[in-house]
Amino acid sequence: MRRVTSARRYPATIAAAAEHETIIRKSRFVTRIEPVSSIEQAESVIAGIRKRAWDANHNCTAMITGLLGDQARSSDDGEPSGTAGVPMLEVLRRRELTDVVAVVTRYFGGVKLGAGGLVRAYSSAVSEALDLAALVRRAALRQVTLDVPHAEAGRYDNLLREWSTHHGATLGEPTYAASATLELWVPDAELPRLADDLAAASAGSVVPVLGVERIVDVPA
Repeated sequence: MRRVTSARRYPATIAAAAEHETIIRKSRFVTRIEPVSSIEQAESVIAGIRKRAWDANHNCTAMITGLLGDQARSSDDGEPSGTAGVPMLEVLRRRELTDVVAVVTRYFGGVKLGAGGLVRAYSSAVSEALDLAALVRRAALRQVTLDVPHAEAGRYDNLLREWSTHHGATLGEPTYAASATLELWVPDAELPRLADDLAAASAGSVVPVLGVERIVDVPA
């Protein structure tokens, strides 16, 4: 989570790595996509794949990083200029993703695809891999905490868990001391509704406490 000062729409990312293989006119295209938090981490992923796939003809890459997806790089790795890295990057952009790296490893099968065929092959390889990945959306959410008796913690946890699925919120980490403190991250527009629903569920005894606003990853 990162601190934010204003609400806006943010690119999504992926929850975990995914891999996909396809064969196009005898060439093998093995695609690996991974979530990353920096250019350096993306470069490390690329280096690891190139080391493992040392015998491949090409390891073409594309990455987008940054909270707003404002840092992008790509490489054709020996394929004709503009036929691999840029098409891969465009797929990531069309999907409105960030903090993700894609590597397509090609084992040449002896049949040339031509420029158009290469663009289609690398684009579809990344697109099909992304279809296998679970997305994580990002939103500016407000921290809300509430203190409840230990005996009631389970009931309120279930209530918040159910409530969050219908109001664009996500649960945080509970803490336990003299009482149980439950945490929820909520869109500002839903805060009045949360206060009303908690008042109704607790006969007014549980009052939500507002905290900071941050960018939070929320399963799509």
